[in-house]
Amino acid sequence: MAKILFIVSGATYWVLKDGTRYATGYWAEEFANPYKALTDAGHEVVVATPHGVTPNVDMMSLRPSMTGGEQAALDLEAIIRDAEAMRRPLKLSDVRLEDYAAVYLPGGHGPMSDLSLDADAGRLLTDQLTSGRHLFIVCHAPAAMLATRIHGVSPFKGYKVTGFTNEEEEGVGLASRATWLLEDDLKEKVGVKYSRGPVWEPYMVEDRNLVTGQNPNSAAVLGEKLLKVLA
Repeated sequence: MAKILFIVSGATYWVLKDGTRYATGYWAEEFANPYKALTDAGHEVVVATPHGVTPNVDMMSLRPSMTGGEQAALDLEAIIRDAEAMRRPLKLSDVRLEDYAAVYLPGGHGPMSDLSLDADAGRLLTDQLTSGRHLFIVCHAPAAMLATRIHGVSPFKGYKVTGFTNEEEEGVGLASRATWLLEDDLKEKVGVKYSRGPVWEPYMVEDRNLVTGQNPNSAAVLGEKLLKVLA
C-alpha cells in the first residue's frame, strides 16, 4: 500500500477587495471523498499544512444545500471527524517528498489566501512536478502554482490545467469582491493552457504527471484516478 501526501490550506479567512475577511478554509468534499477512497483501499494519507497548523473546514461546504442533502453533509462530517491525519499535520517545511507515492491538494478558498504565497508549497509543487511522480490538484488549490514562480516564471508554464472558473466564482457571489481570480491568474501569471467544462460539472485535465480538477464535483473523479495510478 502507498503513502499519499495531502497538502492542505491552513487559512481561516480570505481578505476581499474591500478589506473584509471572508471565512473559509478547505472544502469538505474535496478532502473527504479522496481521503475515504484512499484509506478504504488501505493507503495511508499524511496531511501537511503551512507551519503545521490544524486545517479549518469551510463551514459552508458542510451545508446540506451544498452537499446534496442532510445525510451527505453528515457523512462528510463523519469522515472529517474520524480523519486522525487532520489533527496531526506536518509542517510543509518538514516534508520529504520521496516518502510519498503521490501528492494531492484539495481546494476551497483557503489556498487563495495562503498556499498561493507559501514558498514551501511552491517548492514542493515544483519538486513533485519535476520528479515525475503524480500531482493531483483540484478547484482553488491550483492557486499554489503561483508560489512556484521564480523571477516571474513557473515550471507549470505550458501545462494543460483546469481550476475553479470565473463563472463559478460569479456563481458563489465572490467574483466582483475578490482581489484576484484563479482562472485569470493561472492564465496570465503562470502561463498554463487553461481549459474548463460546464459549471459545477466534474471536469479533469491530465498532462504528464499533473492531474487537475475544476470544482468540488471533480474531487471524486480525481480520487478515482489517483486510486488507479496507485494500483
